[in-house]
Amino acid sequence: MNPMYLAILAAMGLSWFVQNRLRSKFKKYSGTPISSNLTGREIAEKMLSDNGIYDVKVISVNGQLTDHYNPAKKTVKTEK
Repeated sequence: MNPMYLAILAAMGLSWFVQNRLRSKFKKYSGTPISSNLTGREIAEKMLSDNGIYDVKVISVNGQLTDHYNPAKKTVKTEK
């Protein structure tokens, strides 16, 4: 078998493994409540405020694993 195909298969296998581990961990811990009872949006706003950052807008979005920062638009998207 061509070594290139082996490398592609190995990369696909590793990618599948990592994806399944991430999905498993997310499923396990997504139901764990946090002690502060704050939403993701409230936590993001508090973190920004506590660090003196006031020019970043926090936006709530639907979905799982959708949280991210967009430096071009200066926005943080958090799960609803």
